[in-house]
Amino acid sequence: MIIGVGIDVVPVERFAMSLERTPGLRDRLFTAAEQSTPSGAPRSGESLAARFAAKEALAKALGAPGDLHWHDAEVTVGDHGRPHLEVRGSVAGRAAQLGVTSWHLSLSHDGGIASAIVVAEGVVRGDAG
Repeated sequence: MIIGVGIDVVPVERFAMSLERTPGLRDRLFTAAEQSTPSGAPRSGESLAARFAAKEALAKALGAPGDLHWHDAEVTVGDHGRPHLEVRGSVAGRAAQLGVTSWHLSLSHDGGIASAIVVAEGVVRGDAG
């Protein structure tokens, strides 16, 4: 059963400017693994914007509680480049409250916009709010 759905869009250029303008923002939002490609090269602005959109969409799928930590959700890359979500800490706790057992994630960037959709799937446990 679908527990929650979240979607978010991020203007790539504006996001890249925020990363340049605010020292430490990249480290505050992303884990070290998210900041680099598997080959070790820095991720592009489009890729980081899509990962930020994924974290925002994830929060929305969980009901947008204000106590989630950025590093407790990590976008990883699986077989054939398919994105996945790894959750821990505050995010895993909220997901468990809601009965989430699996995640579906789609990322895209085109025309200066990065987007992400997250579907949280699991077993409904009543009102977890």
